Amino acid sequence: MIDKAEVRLIGLTGTNGAGKGEIASHFIRKGFAFHSLSDVLRAELAARGEAATRDNLIRIGNALRASQGADVLARRIMASVTGRAIIDSIRNPEEIAFFRTRPDFLLLAVDAPVALRYERVRKRGRDESARTPDEFAAKEREEMEGAPTGQRLRRCLELADALIINDGTLEDLYRKLEVFA
Repeated sequence: MIDKAEVRLIGLTGTNGAGKGEIASHFIRKGFAFHSLSDVLRAELAARGEAATRDNLIRIGNALRASQGADVLARRIMASVTGRAIIDSIRNPEEIAFFRTRPDFLLLAVDAPVALRYERVRKRGRDESARTPDEFAAKEREEMEGAPTGQRLRRCLELADALIINDGTLEDLYRKLEVFA
């Protein structure tokens, strides 16, 4: 792992509801700019007049990766990155490979028990395309092992420089993050 003083680009990957947004907020408070690969997808959906539902985000992301290369979202987002940045929503190993061309890149993965994540997602009120814990788990299984140009979250978790288990308080989470930047 690179020295925390050298970290200028932090990537986030992880399961739905694990706390990627809280981690991003922590690093924003430390002066990192925020970028999300999902924002690329939201912009694409808006341009097409489509709603930014979880299913639509997954569908359009997979379609863009299939037509323009599995690292297309990473390439698009890096066009707007300057200085220290946190990049959220990394879900394909080719995105990681693109970011790893930079010597100042660190990939953090975050996870938490599925029941806790389901409750977090339910409380935030977004259209998550899962109304029950079973639907939530089924949607996650789809994201874990997609096609080479799809979501391959399990492989992204395996490629992380560090895995953070976010099953405690926010203060616990912030303490775990202090070693990175």
